[in-house]
Amino acid sequence: MAATILITGATGLVGKALTKHLLHKGYAIHILTTQKTLLGSDKKLQYFYWNPQVNEIDTSCFDGVEAVINLAGSSIAQRWTKSAKTSILNSRIQSLHVLSKAIKEGNFPINQLISASAIGIYSDSKTNYYEEEYVSAEDSSFLRSVVRAWESATTQFQEMGIKTTILRIGIVLDAKDGALPKIMAPIEKYCGAVLASGEQWQSWIHIDDLVALFTHTLELKLEGVYNAVAPNPVQQAELTKSIAQVLKRPVFLPNVPEFALKLLLGEMSAIVLESQRVCSKKIQNTGFKFNYHELSAALKNLLN
Repeated sequence: MAATILITGATGLVGKALTKHLLHKGYAIHILTTQKTLLGSDKKLQYFYWNPQVNEIDTSCFDGVEAVINLAGSSIAQRWTKSAKTSILNSRIQSLHVLSKAIKEGNFPINQLISASAIGIYSDSKTNYYEEEYVSAEDSSFLRSVVRAWESATTQFQEMGIKTTILRIGIVLDAKDGALPKIMAPIEKYCGAVLASGEQWQSWIHIDDLVALFTHTLELKLEGVYNAVAPNPVQQAELTKSIAQVLKRPVFLPNVPEFALKLLLGEMSAIVLESQRVCSKKIQNTGFKFNYHELSAALKNLLN
């Protein structure tokens, strides 16, 4: 009989796709949700209530569970007001804290934690090629401080002897959700433009490859930190022009200046302005095979 997996953050882009894939593979899935309307179960899928902000969790979610996949955290794609920043950080740290405390107190025999992270941990650079061992210099960047705190919150699981895996995820490409529809919208309306210099590196991954990568990590019980990005990052100009090509739209407007993006998005403009060229060799060396190595193939699959 297939194992039972507990997933947090299952209503997000990655969580929905991963839940569907694991159910298809025969796994039983327990989902922790803050939405009481979702509570209930069918044969293979059960929902349990939690509210990490007030340390509340239905510990029956751990019954029969072997591994926990943690995707919880509020979206970074929102204007970074003071309260939004607090929510972005606390939703990640507190979720891990509540999980570890409940596992420890209930002495549940969980043997693996796979926790999402982000390539935002790497410094903004147009020349570096980031492998997992790279330690970026301390800086005041909000994104890096969040990801550092997020990753260090997993040490409480390691201290309990639980195999711990961190997946640093790049830009997830999906036709209906996440970054791609937002980039596509102006291009479809003939208003597409390259952002800033267009030279900033964007490390991406097709949603199907990301789901397969999570499953690979789960089934091989891999430990440590892995970059969850496709083997061939692209620069922003190439990303924009490749999307336009698949949509059969021209990109004739001048580049959107950096100052305009900062004005429009505030501090959140870091998401589109920063450059992170990230290496996928470590996960490939474990035997993982990407279906979508090249951006053009990924976009054709998603948009045609």
